Amino acid sequence: MDFSSFEQERRYRALWDSVKIARPVPYTLFTFGSSDLLYYLVVEAEKRNDPVHVSRGKVSITRPLLLTPHNAPPEFQNFFDGEEFSGMVQFLMSRSAAFSNLRLENQQQREELVSDSMEEVVSRLNRQLDTEDEDRVAILTAPYSMGPLAVLKYTTERILESAPGNIQELREHGFLPDSWS
Repeated sequence: MDFSSFEQERRYRALWDSVKIARPVPYTLFTFGSSDLLYYLVVEAEKRNDPVHVSRGKVSITRPLLLTPHNAPPEFQNFFDGEEFSGMVQFLMSRSAAFSNLRLENQQQREELVSDSMEEVVSRLNRQLDTEDEDRVAILTAPYSMGPLAVLKYTTERILESAPGNIQELREHGFLPDSWS
């Protein structure tokens, strides 16, 4: 019996659980057209007492207007620098059809170094967003070097949460039969 796939799945789960969505957003993705997911990413310092990394970003999710064999698989742009997380991405994509036909582009702004702890930065960002009455910007947290995974997790959760409503809307517009699920 080969348990290597179980070990790989367990390792992916541990990585996935290491990143958090400290402030979620209550909105789903548009069924037609594009959606933008705004976020602040707070990444722990590499060494204790080093500054925390904070950046603001946006993931743009677009759906093709015409489906072809060339745009059927999901397309990720600017999520990962190397092949570090490619196995995890393939693992996730093989378990859900909700990502089919999507083009996902991450646009991350310049990173700032903040001398506060991660908890203090998250608290300050929460207060700022509350003061601005901003409920469309998420706050993501990650251990050092896991920032791209936090953005992927946030994006994945928004897509999966939006899928049932998107399917219903496709039915209402006559693009899917009522019996298809």
